[in-house]
Amino acid sequence: MSRSQSEGFTYLFVLILVAALAGTLTIAATQWSVIDQRKREAGLLRSGATIRSAIGAYYESSPGTVKRYPPSLEALLRDERYLAIRRHLRKIPLDPMTQQSDWGLAIAPDGGVMGVYSRSSKSVFKTGNFSIVDKGLATGSSYSDWRFVYIPAAPSAPTSGALIR
Repeated sequence: MSRSQSEGFTYLFVLILVAALAGTLTIAATQWSVIDQRKREAGLLRSGATIRSAIGAYYESSPGTVKRYPPSLEALLRDERYLAIRRHLRKIPLDPMTQQSDWGLAIAPDGGVMGVYSRSSKSVFKTGNFSIVDKGLATGSSYSDWRFVYIPAAPSAPTSGALIR
C-alpha cells in the first residue's frame, strides 16, 4: 500500500468520525432542548399556581361582604386596603416560557384580575397527570391555553332550622 492510499483511508476515517460526532451532537442538542422546555414547563406550573394562590388570598381577604379581585398584579405586591400593608406576593414571577413578566391577564366580570396565562404559543409537552386544581390545563395545546384562574368556592346552601318528624 502506498503512502497516498493510506492518507486517503485516514482522511475517509476522519470524515466518518466527524459525521458521527455531528449526528451525536444533533441528538444531544435536541434532547437538551426537550429537557429545558420541560423544566420551564414545570416552572410555569409553579409560577401560575403561586399567582393564582395570591389572587385567591387577595380576594378572600377583601374587607366587607363584597369580595373583589385585585385591580392589577401589582396590587398583590402591596395590598393597601388595610391600615397595615399586606403583601400577597414578594415579587411578580417571570413567565418561565417567555422569560418576561408580561403575563396575559384573565379579567374578572368586575374588572379585576382573576388569573394569568403565559403569552407563549409553544406546544405543550405535559398533557395529563395534573393536580385537581389544574385538571383544566389538560385540554390546552399551547402554553397560552394554560389559564391559572382563581375561582372562589361556591357558598354552601344554608341549612334550615326546621325539624323533620
